[in-house]
Amino acid sequence: MFIKNNWYAVEFGHEVAAGPVLARIHGHDLVLWRSTDGAVHAQSDLCVHRGGSLAGGTVEGDCVQCPYHGWRYDADGACVRIPANRSGVPIPKKARIDAYPCVERYGFVWVFLGDLPPAERPPLPELDGLEEHTDTKAAGYRPVYGDFTWNANYDRVLENAVDIAHTPFVHSGSFGNADEPEIQDFDLEEQRSDGHLVSVRATVDLKPPRPSGLWKFVSKKDRPLVTTTTGFYPPNVSMLIVRLPMGEIRIFTAAVPRDEETTVSKFCMLRTFFTGGWADKNSIQRTIKIFTEDRASVEGQRPELLPFDLSAELHVKSDSIQLAYRRWRQEQLERGWGLESLSQDETRRAVAVIPSPQRAAEPEFAKAWVFPTVEEALAERAPGEVRA
Repeated sequence: MFIKNNWYAVEFGHEVAAGPVLARIHGHDLVLWRSTDGAVHAQSDLCVHRGGSLAGGTVEGDCVQCPYHGWRYDADGACVRIPANRSGVPIPKKARIDAYPCVERYGFVWVFLGDLPPAERPPLPELDGLEEHTDTKAAGYRPVYGDFTWNANYDRVLENAVDIAHTPFVHSGSFGNADEPEIQDFDLEEQRSDGHLVSVRATVDLKPPRPSGLWKFVSKKDRPLVTTTTGFYPPNVSMLIVRLPMGEIRIFTAAVPRDEETTVSKFCMLRTFFTGGWADKNSIQRTIKIFTEDRASVEGQRPELLPFDLSAELHVKSDSIQLAYRRWRQEQLERGWGLESLSQDETRRAVAVIPSPQRAAEPEFAKAWVFPTVEEALAERAPGEVRA
C-alpha cells in the first residue's frame, strides 16, 4: 500500500542534468527535467498520444519533448506543440499530463505525490543541517552519494534503517557488538507541524567492537561509548548520526519504492574526518557494506508487506521507533491516503496515474484527462475482478 499526499525524496538533484530522467515510484513512472531557470519539474512519464516515455526524449527550452512524435509539454503539463498538426489547428484540451509539485533541497529532488491543495499538504521534511553541509567545505563535512537496491518493500527497508536492536547481530562484522547487545532505555523525540508528524528520533550510547583496518589507527583503545542518533522523516527518509572519537558521520537515506517488491536506497553520507577526496571511495564502500549486511535479513522477512494490524507482530521497547513509523502509516491510511496497486495484468492493458493537484484544483479540467487516476481505475473494477 502506497501512501499518497506526501513529499517523497525520489532522486539526487545532481542526477537531473541536461536531459529528462526517469523515476519509478510504486509502479508509476515520472519524468524529471530542468527548465532554463534551473528548476526541476516532475510529471507523469506518459505522453497522452501513444503512451511514449517522455524520459526517453529531450528537453527543448522550457518543455519536455516526447521522442515518438515530438509532442512538447510545458512545466504545467499542457501540450504546447504537436508537430504533425498543420498551422492553426488547435491543440486538444485533453493533451495534458499530470504535473506534481517539485522541490530540490538537501541534495534530493522531492515530489509531492497526491492532489491536496498547498494549505493542506504535510510540510517538506527538514533534514538536520544537511543543506548547509552538502555544498560547502567550510562547514567541515565531506559528502558522498550512492544507492543500493533491495528486493524488498520500502516499509521493511525503512524500518530496518531505524532499528537499533539489530545492530549487534547483523553488523557484528563492522560496528555491532554481539557481546553487549543490550539497548539502554531511550526516549522518543517526535516533532509535529500543523497536525502532521514531521520527524521521529532517538539517541542511545552503543559500545562498539575494536575497529579494524584504517580506523584502528585513529581510535582509542578504551573503546568509549558511541553516541548514536537514528530516526525518520515521513514518508521515506531515514537518518543515522554516529559520533565517533575522531569525528561525526551522518547518513541520510531515501527509501525510494520502485514497486511493492523493489526499493532503492539513495544515500548521502557525510563525515567530518578524512575529508579529502582520497577517502571518498572507502566511505561509499563502508556504507554499501552496511546495506549488504542487512540484505539477507530484510529480504527474508515474512510477510513481505507490513501487517495492517499492529498486534500482528510482537514488539518490545527497543522497537519504539519502528512503532512510531507504523502509527504514522496508520494515520495516513485512516485519512484515506492509502493507494492500492493495480495488478500486472491490469497495467499491461491500461494506464492509471497518481492524482495530481491540478485535477482537484481546476474543476473545468475534470474531464480533460486521458488517463484515469488509480482510484478511478480501481472503482471501475467489479468486486473480485482481476482484468486479463
